[in-house]
Order: sequence, then C-alpha cells, then structure tokens
Amino acid sequence: MTQNFSELGLSVGLVKSLEKAGFVTPTPIQAKAIPPQLAGRDILGIAQTGSGKTAAFVLPILTGLAAIEGRIEPRSTRALILAPTRELAVQIEEVIRSLAGSMRVSTVLVLGGMSRHAQVQKLAKGVDVTIATPGRLQDLLHDKKVRLDHTRWLVLDEADRMLDMGFIKPVREIAAQIGSRRQTALFSATMAPEVAQLAAGLLKDPVRVEATPPATTVGTIEQRVIRTPAKGKRDELNRLLADEGFEKVLVFARTKHGADRVAKNLTIDGHAVAAIHGNKSQNARQAALKGFVDGRVRLLVATDIAARGIDVPNITHVINFELPDDAENYVHRIGRTARNGASGVAITLCDAGERDKLRDVEKLIRRTLPATGDFHLNAGDDAGEASAQPAQPTTGRTT
Repeated sequence: MTQNFSELGLSVGLVKSLEKAGFVTPTPIQAKAIPPQLAGRDILGIAQTGSGKTAAFVLPILTGLAAIEGRIEPRSTRALILAPTRELAVQIEEVIRSLAGSMRVSTVLVLGGMSRHAQVQKLAKGVDVTIATPGRLQDLLHDKKVRLDHTRWLVLDEADRMLDMGFIKPVREIAAQIGSRRQTALFSATMAPEVAQLAAGLLKDPVRVEATPPATTVGTIEQRVIRTPAKGKRDELNRLLADEGFEKVLVFARTKHGADRVAKNLTIDGHAVAAIHGNKSQNARQAALKGFVDGRVRLLVATDIAARGIDVPNITHVINFELPDDAENYVHRIGRTARNGASGVAITLCDAGERDKLRDVEKLIRRTLPATGDFHLNAGDDAGEASAQPAQPTTGRTT
C-alpha cells in the first residue's frame, strides 16, 4: 500500500497542497487510480462515495494542467467533469480549489438553477476546468457558447447515478464533441450492465481500479435497526437526539414531502434543522448545506437524490427515518459517515410496512442488522400518518 502521495508521481507543489489540506496518506482508490492516469491511461473506477475518488481524478488533471503552456482558446475548457447533481458539482469545484494550492486554475460551474449569463461570460474567456451537469452543458453546446474540441480530459463521476437520472443520451452526445485524443475517467459506485456498456463506448483500453466492492458497507460504521410503529418514529427520533453524542446528524426521508414533514416536526420539537431536496432552489440547498457544514444546524434532512454527492466531514450519525425503495441507496446513505478513517453510526427506524425493504437491504449487504424495539407497540398505526402527531417535549440538547 502506498504510504504517501509523493510515491504516486505527483509534483512537490501538489504534495505540499495536499499536506496543507490535511491529506497525508492516499486512499486505496487514489493509490490505484492516480499512477495510470499520470501515464495517460483511461480509467474505469469502481468506488463508493467517501472513498476519496474526487481527488483520484482531480490530482492527475491538476498535474496535466501544470505542464500546459499558452493561452486557453475562447469558449474552450481543458478539462470537463460531468456530475449528476448540482451539489456534487459544487463540491468537486471546492476540492479542486483546495488541492490546487498556489496553482492558478480557472474553473466554472455549468449548472441549471444558476445564472446562465454568468456561466457564458466565464466560458467566453476559456477555462481550465468545467464542472457541469449534462443538461445545462448540452444547452450551452447547442447555442455554441462552449466548444469541446480542445478538451484534453473528460471525467464522468457517479456514472450509475447519471444513468438513473436519464442522462445517458446527453453524456454520449457531449463525449462525441470531444476530440479523440482525450483522456477519460469514469467512476461509478456499481458496475451495472448499462454502466459497463457506457464505459465500453467511451473508454479506450481502460485500467480498471476498484476500492470498495459494490454493495458493501464501510466496516467502521456501527449499524442498527429500531423497530417502531410509524407513528412512533417522531418520538423515537427525539429520544435519540437527546444524546449529545449525536453532534452532526444526517436524516434521510424517502420523499420530498416526507423530508419537509420531518424537518418541520424537528423544528417544532426544538432542534436546529435544515432540509434539502429537489423542490428547493439551488440557493436554498446551498444555504442549508453550508449551515450544516458550519455547525449552525445540527440536523440536515435529505432525500436520496438531493444528498447524492454530499461530502460533509465529521457526520457522526446517519438516521434513516424511512428506508429507501432501492436497497443500494441504503449503502450510499450510510456512507456519508465514517469517512477518512473516522467511525460513525447508522440507525434505521423501521415500521412494520418496511420489513420487506429491510430484508432487501440485509440481502444486499449480506448481513443481518441488530434490531431492537417492537413494530406493534401501538396497534393500528398507519404508516401513511408517520410523525403526524406532536412529540412530547424532550430534554435533549438542541443547537
């Protein structure tokens, strides 16, 4: 196992920037993926969120950019990183800025829900790195506001999620506009047949690297289940939050409406909370995320798609207020805690109507989760009325 970043072939300047940002030892995906990219190879990376994959493709791009001389062509981008969600794109740009250190690297976010005019203005001068969601980038390509014939690096991050969200056609159209000399990296948490097919069409003789096997959960996460009637979930959540050890908590709901309801009830119960989901504006989502990162709010309530790409340090607990419809999303959810060698706790509140979903999760992760409580403490509870009743006041810490 590589012990430090200098052994991977990175420049002294980048190694110093990494040390300054608190990165000393490469993660497994970084140790496996960086050297082949520095050698000019295409990469097919299988890695879960939280494995350090962003730096695994950002560092080779920064190394390549440092070696390029001359001006950038107008409306051009030297590197293009495609992400499925706005939140993930924003965080990728933040990683680039933190790792670039003293390098002068120009970036632009090309995202829906943000000023199109400002994006066009930045692109007009030419940029080093564009981080984009496929829809807005395709829009600008059609209007000839950006050109990709000078693009040297293409990255597809969370390719499986892009396919889930219906971006496969735009991704292929975008890739077709980039010159054949490009170097491509594709990262995915799973290797579904559709992902393999996409990779086969985009990558040339790729090096396949894998850090965490698909459908596994991080070993440093303590996982447990609390069986409870649907109407008891609100009280159960408050009982958990009475413990001051629940310092930074990510709570998952299944739907946008459910996320709003949980956040509203938590506020009524005296907790500092914010919520993010697809119906909220980009500014509202970023403000909620910033409050959570800064510690001004202790709790962030999210849906699966809105939370995809959230990489917030020091999340102590993930609570599944509702189980996801897709068992794989359970893996992605709990992976938000126990990052960079830390430990974490994932707790699932499961009512009687969710037993099949719990079985699907346990089958996927190949283990039976320890469980306490009783589904039927209050007979006749209706899952559709979960958390509708006001909770008793808690004596727990609020922030």
